Amino acid sequence: MMKKIVLLMMVLLLISGAYAQRPFLKVDHWLDAHAAEMGGRLILVVCKDGKIIYSHAVNEMNGRQQALVRLLSERKGEEPDLGNYTETTKQPVASCSKWLSAALVMTFVDNGKIQLTDTVGKFLPVLSKNGKGSITIGDCLSHTTGILSPDLKDDLTAKRKANNMDEVISQIAAYPMEGPSGTVFRYSNTGLQIAGAVLEKISGKRFETLFAERIAGPLGMKNTDFGHGVVALPAGGALSTPEDYIHFLTMILNKGIFDGKRILTEKSIAAMQVNRVTPDVRVAYTPAEATGSGYGYGEWVMGSGTVSSPGLFGSYPWVDNNKGYCAFLMAFNLKSDGRQAKYGELRKLVEAQIR
Repeated sequence: MMKKIVLLMMVLLLISGAYAQRPFLKVDHWLDAHAAEMGGRLILVVCKDGKIIYSHAVNEMNGRQQALVRLLSERKGEEPDLGNYTETTKQPVASCSKWLSAALVMTFVDNGKIQLTDTVGKFLPVLSKNGKGSITIGDCLSHTTGILSPDLKDDLTAKRKANNMDEVISQIAAYPMEGPSGTVFRYSNTGLQIAGAVLEKISGKRFETLFAERIAGPLGMKNTDFGHGVVALPAGGALSTPEDYIHFLTMILNKGIFDGKRILTEKSIAAMQVNRVTPDVRVAYTPAEATGSGYGYGEWVMGSGTVSSPGLFGSYPWVDNNKGYCAFLMAFNLKSDGRQAKYGELRKLVEAQIR
């Protein structure tokens, strides 16, 4: 009898040990269960203390999802990428770009080339001529320019028809105002486009080159860029990989340092994470997946030390300052219904595994 009890205890210990050696099991299950409704392909990478502690991909695209990828690629004149997601898969990350671009702007603040209180009219006179010269660099990074931007589709169509950055700024100059700068929050592409134009003016270099020199290069983001279009789109034009974007998030988590190198000052990291949507700022538009969140410079401020910058296509990066980790979910899914709740579920499951 004693032998049977001892044997049973050994079996139970082996089973419990097996479960103990399989952290993130619930995260695995969540990704497996939600892949179909989030585009058919997902990959989540989690990093803590500078090391990848979790990486899991689900690749189960159905025929309809593959057809959508082909259609969108054809419209852009590109070959469709129907391969399995891995840590090195490169694809457009939409508004995840805003975080990258805001960081680039902050490198210019750090080296004294510009100040957040500088008004854009001193760099871009056409904005002054159209009553928008008093908008500050800080307003541009926090979506509080007061400019009434058109719908995303119309806005992007106009920008892609432009021959250069000056033409894009002239388009923006013609947009109406919906309130004084600093008093209205409207999530759009406009502010970061203006900020990008300012960087080009003061440096004499293209936005893509500046990003490569100041952010991508120092962070070892070898497969991240803003494409090769006639005009860069700082608010949504980046292409990246989970591996690369985790490098960026690690830098944010480590208060501006990556692999022993300082990319941004600690002061700039802190400034980016201050909620600029104060009670005296009217919220004109915020996307469904960020309802209830505040906004800093290029990133959503979500409370409990968490900041993020989700993209239209479903990719979702976040940094949890309290728990000391960062994560990047890559997806391709245009349906935003229920997306915020899904992100919240996933974050809680991941957080439960962080020690």
